[in-house]
Amino acid sequence: MVAPHLGRHPDDDDEMNTATHTAATAGVDTAGAGMAQTVYLNGAFTPLEEARVPVLDRGFIFGDGIYEVVPAYARRPFRWPQHLERLKRSLAAVGIGNPLDDAGWTRLVTELIARHEWADQFVYLQVTRGVARRDHAFPQGVAPTVFAMTSPLVPPAAELVAQGVAAITLPDERWLHCDIKSTSLLGNVLARQAAVQAGAAECVMFRDGFLTEGSASNIWVARGERLYGPPKDNLVLTGIRYGLIEELCERTGIALQLRRILREEVQVADELLLSSATKEVLPITTLDGRPVGSGRPGPVFAKLHAAYQQAKAG
Repeated sequence: MVAPHLGRHPDDDDEMNTATHTAATAGVDTAGAGMAQTVYLNGAFTPLEEARVPVLDRGFIFGDGIYEVVPAYARRPFRWPQHLERLKRSLAAVGIGNPLDDAGWTRLVTELIARHEWADQFVYLQVTRGVARRDHAFPQGVAPTVFAMTSPLVPPAAELVAQGVAAITLPDERWLHCDIKSTSLLGNVLARQAAVQAGAAECVMFRDGFLTEGSASNIWVARGERLYGPPKDNLVLTGIRYGLIEELCERTGIALQLRRILREEVQVADELLLSSATKEVLPITTLDGRPVGSGRPGPVFAKLHAAYQQAKAG
């Protein structure tokens, strides 16, 4: 048995009971937990350290699953309907049957949050194709594995908001279905590690000379009072922040255009921003060791950040 697949990602005849592994030894981050964490696994709530899935779960063997990350502020899931719709789209895209109806997913998330005392949390949901003998083809008659956990959500540090973060550029070498929120995230993991080794917070990736996204965030380009983002297609994960940024731009009077963005446009941007469920929106103030624009957070970021905080407050 192994811990639930928390990665962003043997012989064919291995038996299901040939190994043991616990969440504690799997590198699960329980920092800031201050309490016993409870997780959900296949219909039951259980202590994190006791959660197990068979080693032949396809999420463990193949990374054959999808996931969703839902922030909750003041114990209220933020933009939950949008997260739920994306979860269902991802399941449909990879042909995994949806194991719960909308009400069931909502009850799961609500109860998981209620079982932990943190005011702000982020809920991780994962569904794999289930447990079966190792074979690339989809197994028949196998129930999906459903796993969920929640952790304390710490907002970006004030100094990051005030000073911005560093990023590096990288070629986008991932697969061509980045619109699916798949647990097969080795490409993202390698990109993020390259950024870490360069002392950067994120990478800005390009495919065929055009901007795609970061390893774990969407990337935005500002020129003057206009904001630009890559189009919604298979080359980027259309983050929930995409819709939110569109709404915030309309609210703050920032003109937004989604289109192909050349690498050269990124290099001469007045501002670069990143957005994600846990990072909210942050300014990128250095790229490949060079300042972006003035090298300080700019007016477009300031407007969007303030509007984001208002949206969180409801």
